[in-house]
Order: sequence, then structure tokens, then C-alpha cells
Amino acid sequence: MSDQDAKQVYEQAGLGQKFTLGSKPGVLVIDFTCGFTDPECSLGADMTAESEATKTLLDAARERGLPIVYTTIGFAPHGKDGGLWTEKVPNLMDLELDGKWVEIDPRLEPRDDEVIIMKKGASGFFGTNLASVLVSQGVDTVILCGATTSGCVRATAVDLLQNGWPAMVPRDCVGDRAQAPHEANLFDIQAKYGDVVSLEDALEYVASVPSRVGAPA
Repeated sequence: MSDQDAKQVYEQAGLGQKFTLGSKPGVLVIDFTCGFTDPECSLGADMTAESEATKTLLDAARERGLPIVYTTIGFAPHGKDGGLWTEKVPNLMDLELDGKWVEIDPRLEPRDDEVIIMKKGASGFFGTNLASVLVSQGVDTVILCGATTSGCVRATAVDLLQNGWPAMVPRDCVGDRAQAPHEANLFDIQAKYGDVVSLEDALEYVASVPSRVGAPA
């Protein structure tokens, strides 16, 4: 089946409608850590372009005072805290707690008042307090960035939907190790779980919402 045929099938099924977005978005950056954005790590790939695009989005969000949350993945040296995941993907053990591969990519210039959540599963919600962080900061829409598109980004997009947050996914701000799974999962996210948009569309949305600079945390 060609891509065009697939689009027609999905359209006939009524998939891929747009969300009604809120006025209090936050940016969620999934696992743009050195372990995923640096090809020197066994799990990594060159995500320079995606990191630069995300930095542009983050700067715009910071100017508006929008909440920004990151996730990272890390495991103890024994790996038992990884459950079955480290058995399925043994190289996850390279992401050792307190090691350089679990650090947020410095090109994003994370700030001290931006939350970093440690996770040990694919979704940003699994076994974490991400939901309470988003609720406490009044977030009603999530702009989702990060890596990998086919793994933790997709898993988080599914859980955002299931937990009641509409997700906007700027395609320039998510990356994967290979193009085919990247494109396939963007297609599926757009059809079922989130609104896949351009960076320009995301920036326009950020500029359109009320500024939260000076608002109570």
C-alpha cells in the first residue's frame, strides 16, 4: 500500500482530526539527553538539527514564561531497576545514574527552574510524577519534543491522550535513529494521538497564548 493509499484509508476511518488546544501550554522534552543525541553513545544518533529546533522552541516558550519539563532515563549499575527493558535492550545499561549519558543535552541550556524527571520506562508517565507536575503548573496542552519518535515520544503521546492532555508534536523537534520508524510513527501519532505540526506552527501557537511571565508558579 502506498503512502497516499494509507492516508486515504485513514481519512475514510475518520482518523487524524485536530485537537482543540488550550491557552496554557507547556513544553515536554522527552529524553533529549546526551545518551540519545550524541552518536558516541551506543544508543545515540546525531540529533543536532532536532536539538537546535527544540532550543528555538524552548527560547520562545521561556520568553512567554511557559512551563518546561524534561525527562531522562537512568539505571543503577546492577540494572535491576530496569525490569525487563534492560533485558530487551541491554545497551540501556549505558545510561548509568549520575553518568554523562543521562544529562540533558547542554545545547538545550536547561535552567535551574525547569523540572527534570527521571524515568525507567518508555512513557514519561510510567512510574513518575509527571502528571502531578503538569497539573500543578496549570498545563492544559503539551508541546511534545524529544527522542525517540518510535519509542519514548510515541509512548508519551499515547499517555498524554489517555490522561486528557492534547499534544502538539513539532516534527522538527523529534528524532530517531532511522528515518523509516521516525516517519511511520509520526504518521501514526498524527492519526491517533497528537497533532504533528511544523516548528513554525508551534512557534505561532506559543506566540498566541497569554504570557505567563511574572505569574505565580
